[in-house]
Amino acid sequence: MLSKRAGLWLGLIATLGLLSLGSSCGNKTETNENAGSSTEKVKYSKGDEGTISGTIAYTGAAPENAKIDTSADAQCTSKSPNLTAETWIVKDGKLANAFVYIKDGTIDGKKVDEYGWNAPTGAATLDQNGCHYKPHVLGVMAKQEINITNSDPTTHNIHFLQGKNPDWNQSQPNGAAPLKHQLNTPEQMAQVKCNQHPWMKAFIGVMRHPFFAVSDETGKFTISGVPPGKYTVVAWHEAATGPGTEKTMEVTVPAKGSATADFSFGAAAGLQGQPSSLPLIAVEFPMLGKH
Repeated sequence: MLSKRAGLWLGLIATLGLLSLGSSCGNKTETNENAGSSTEKVKYSKGDEGTISGTIAYTGAAPENAKIDTSADAQCTSKSPNLTAETWIVKDGKLANAFVYIKDGTIDGKKVDEYGWNAPTGAATLDQNGCHYKPHVLGVMAKQEINITNSDPTTHNIHFLQGKNPDWNQSQPNGAAPLKHQLNTPEQMAQVKCNQHPWMKAFIGVMRHPFFAVSDETGKFTISGVPPGKYTVVAWHEAATGPGTEKTMEVTVPAKGSATADFSFGAAAGLQGQPSSLPLIAVEFPMLGKH
C-alpha cells in the first residue's frame, strides 16, 4: 500500500504531465491550405508597395465568336436577340478577360505565400445578365464571399463545377434574393455554368493572395499593392490551348515603383521567337510558251 504522502506526490506528477501535454498540443502549428503552410503568418505593411501593369494583346486575326441559339428560352431571345459566345473579346488588337496573377515570388527573402493575406470583407459580384455571366472572368481570394444575382427575366441555375472546391448547384428565379457562396480552396480556374442555358460559362481564379487582375476591353490590367520583390507573373486565357494556355514572365517590382508585364495571345504570338517547323518547298513552274 502506498503511503498518503506518496499518493499525493504521484497525483501531483500526473497532473503536471497532463498540463505539459496540453501545453504542447496548444502550441502546435495549425495547417491551413488557404494561407499556405500555417495560420501564423507574417503581415506585410511597410508602405513601400508598388504595381504591376500591362496590356494583353491578340496577334493576328481574332476568331469570330459563335452565334448562340436562344430559341429554347424566349426571355433570353427577347433580351439578347443577337447573343454570341464570349470566348474571344478582341478590340483593336487588345484582349479582354485574361486573368493575370502572381504565381510565385519572394518578398525580403520569403515566399509570397509565407505572408498572411486576409480575404476582403467586401463580396465579389457574379451577375446573370443578358443570359451571360457578368463578369465572364472573375478573381477572388479564398474564403471571400461571392454575391450571385439574377438580372434576367428568366430562371437560371448556377453550377460551380467540382474541382479543388466542392460541387455547388442552386436555382435562382428572376427576382429572387442574391445567393451567397465561398470558394475556400485556391484554384485556377474554378468553372461555373448554367444548367438551364448551357452556353453560359464563367471562370473564377481563387487565390491565396490579392495580387491578381483581369484585363479590360482595352486589354489593360493593373495589380496594386505589390511589395517590392521578384515575381513570376502569369496571364491565362480560357481559349488558349497547349503550351499557349498560360503566358509567363519574370518581373521585379522596386519599392514604391512599378513593373510592366505585357503579354500576347493568338496564333502569330505563339510563333514569335520560335523556329519554323514547316519545311520550305521549292516548286518549279514551266515557262509558258509564246503563241
